[in-house]
Amino acid sequence: MSTLAEQQGSEQPVLPPPRRTLSPGRTAAYVFMIVMTAIWLVPILLAIYVAIRPVASTARYGYISLPHGGLTFSNFTAAWSQGQIGHYFLNSLFITVPAVIITLVLASAVAFVLTRFSFRFTIPLLMLFTAGNLLPQQAIITPLYRLYLQIHVPSFLAASGLLYDSRLGLIVINVTFQMGFCVFVLSNYMKTIPDEMYEAAVVDGTSVWTRYWRLTLPLCRPALAALGTLLTTWIYNDFFWATVLMSTGSKRPVTSALANLQGQFVTNQNVIAALIVAIPTLVVYLVLQRQFVAGLTLGSTR
Repeated sequence: MSTLAEQQGSEQPVLPPPRRTLSPGRTAAYVFMIVMTAIWLVPILLAIYVAIRPVASTARYGYISLPHGGLTFSNFTAAWSQGQIGHYFLNSLFITVPAVIITLVLASAVAFVLTRFSFRFTIPLLMLFTAGNLLPQQAIITPLYRLYLQIHVPSFLAASGLLYDSRLGLIVINVTFQMGFCVFVLSNYMKTIPDEMYEAAVVDGTSVWTRYWRLTLPLCRPALAALGTLLTTWIYNDFFWATVLMSTGSKRPVTSALANLQGQFVTNQNVIAALIVAIPTLVVYLVLQRQFVAGLTLGSTR
């Protein structure tokens, strides 16, 4: 009993943790992040506000004014019907999905070879793929345009028989320009995979294809998800190549088709501000958000 009393008497009271004081550097960082967040959000919120305002109210009182006449979602339905957004959504789907899949497959195969096989030109090849991203796209408009006019493809791939003015042409150019970045990211990510796993696989007699398809790709799932999210956003939002390498307006993806919408309905700027076009990229990001963050952080400590 005395021992228990002595133990109870010797117990120290639990004190609350000390309050953390914000240092000037941390305070400045918080202020900077809040300001930058506001700078990013203000244009988006303004676009949403303009999109749900009646056209007559915007035309009379301007964009930055009180919502006279209430708010409406009729601009979204008008953009969908008048601008034929559904048709252009399909065009973007037929371009974006194959381009993303082909880029990831080719880039992962190249990165696997560069990281798991040692030969003289490993570093120069990696530098070559990476240097492709440094080339301004505008610098090759003329030669690429003439090249597309000279390359003939089967009619089932392009109705015109040319790489120009075809979905295949946009897929090829997007895959070409995105390959370098994906090879660079995946090669760095694959270097974090322990060599002992591949040594054990070689001892078990697995082929190169098995080590690539059944061992490497499952381990690279976070990196592939992160790259898939970025590629979907970049290729889907492409405006430059769809305008230069495609002349038929009905074949263009939805982002470049917005230019046609502006020319045809130039008095209805609210329809231009309708944010329907941004929905697919937001859905892709929300679905792959966890994998996207994991792919950006894993392997960063090596």
